[in-house]
Amino acid sequence: MRSKMSLLAGTATLSLAQAASLADVCTSTYASSVAPSSPLMGITVDPSSVTANAVYNYSSSSTAFWAASTFDFCNVTLSYTHDGLNDTVLLEFWLPAPADFQNRWLSTGGFGYAINGDGANLPGGVMYGAASGQTDGGFGSFSTEFDDVFLLTNGTADRQALYMFGYQAHYELSAVGKSFTKNFFNLTTSEKLYAYYQGCSEGGREGWSQVQRFGEEWDGAVIGAPAIRYGQQQPNHLYPGVVEQTMGYYPPPCELEKINNLTIAACDILDGKKDGVVSRTDLCKLHFDFNSTIGASYYCPAETTTTVLKKRLSTSNTTPAQNGTVTKAGAAAAAKMIDGLKTLDGKRAYIWYQPSATYDDAETQYNSETDSWELDITSLGGEWVTKWLELVDLDNLSNLDNVTYDTMRDWMELGWQRYEDVLQTTWPDLTPFYSNGGKIIHVHGESDPSIPTGSSVHYHESVRQQMYPSLSFNESSEALNDWNRLYLVPGAAHCTYSSDQPNGGWPQTTLLTMIDWVENGEKPDRLNATVQEGSNTGQQQQLCPWPHRPLFVNNGTELTCVFDEESYETWVYDFDAYKLPLY
Repeated sequence: MRSKMSLLAGTATLSLAQAASLADVCTSTYASSVAPSSPLMGITVDPSSVTANAVYNYSSSSTAFWAASTFDFCNVTLSYTHDGLNDTVLLEFWLPAPADFQNRWLSTGGFGYAINGDGANLPGGVMYGAASGQTDGGFGSFSTEFDDVFLLTNGTADRQALYMFGYQAHYELSAVGKSFTKNFFNLTTSEKLYAYYQGCSEGGREGWSQVQRFGEEWDGAVIGAPAIRYGQQQPNHLYPGVVEQTMGYYPPPCELEKINNLTIAACDILDGKKDGVVSRTDLCKLHFDFNSTIGASYYCPAETTTTVLKKRLSTSNTTPAQNGTVTKAGAAAAAKMIDGLKTLDGKRAYIWYQPSATYDDAETQYNSETDSWELDITSLGGEWVTKWLELVDLDNLSNLDNVTYDTMRDWMELGWQRYEDVLQTTWPDLTPFYSNGGKIIHVHGESDPSIPTGSSVHYHESVRQQMYPSLSFNESSEALNDWNRLYLVPGAAHCTYSSDQPNGGWPQTTLLTMIDWVENGEKPDRLNATVQEGSNTGQQQQLCPWPHRPLFVNNGTELTCVFDEESYETWVYDFDAYKLPLY
């Protein structure tokens, strides 16, 4: 570190040249001495809560978002309270050794209803010289999730927890974390601390909550498959079950798996390269006929599977061997699901996943007593209806009796209206963030089976239209891409690569790309993606920035990024089931 800096270690003031080791700074005494007392109006840090311990030669395994790495860090925890409230919010920071610190802060997000990754996401910043942080949202522990604390009792919601989960906790995390980091490394007022965010799924939504509300606080955000538009997103998991119940047909999981495998096989070559990866789900929508799968034989052996119901709860199910052929009803059900939710009078209420995404939400369960397949309601959607719409402390719906497509539209509108200011997270005017010079890299798996890929496209296009209303399509797309880029990841699933399309990659070094863009002005054109499974492990691929789409030429050897109107139109939706615009 720079010798001109100084820090307090115990009672002695030492220059950082003298105190260059992790052991010199990673003590509870020193960490407590540099903890900010009140970095934001209305919150007070408890200095007695501060703990620090050094961790050496920590090995972080490779994940979809970063490669394996080994590093030293200082693990610091502290708590703060909101003035006037009898609450406690826990924060955890991983800080690089002084010699490795690169004047960077990284906030990390959660997954599902978790506001953090319980430590799993913190290595992604430390390996790049950033102090990384996570919050428990005031929920009681880093492993306590929002759905555990949202209801105080039936009919009574904890509004403080709601708004902490929605956006406030992450704002406070970055405010406290950045202040602590500056003090810990004794940065002067003239020294820049770059502030970054990285998260996927719920973590991606949390990232947008910060960019949309606190744009001046950030230099760059890496946002993956964000769970925005909660009003529509959460009940949308129930849509396949409503399709099955409405049709009176409950396809065996193996039948839908066969349909999906045939979809991948048929649509693979549409991008000009046969590699087992569907890079053009838009062309697949235009040209694939689900009726072509009728009569195809399928077979899946008997198996016992363990299903995670919620957190640490699980159940085991044994299913018999599945042997049959794709039925007309099965093909019709798959096509109806892909088409997305429409009301009984044909108006669009929401969208579903792209063709080539697995049918996880549609999976049925086997009833050994009746020797038949029946409805299996996913708690991803059922819990939203019970806890957030009905305000009843149940983890799932017991049935979908009398639930129609119109019912689903009504659920979506209710959730949108009730939580628009906190969980919808689709504010399309990002002017403060843009004016601050902020940069965004937004990625979404094209075969995501949990959050529709089109959800990210729709929000990106909403930002373009709101921020550049007087420019042409090409001009506004170019203006937006100058600081906010969306990349769809061919073949990828939810926040990771797909085992069904293993030759597809995932952008593993995106935070490093973001750092280079922010700090060195190196704007990415195509984004690197790394194959992380199968025979091509380690292969580097490239992703095209939206609205351009991949097309391989010269017998599949050369990637080009093209635009064509017909494909683009498959991503454009008019949500005419609502009177208000759905961003």
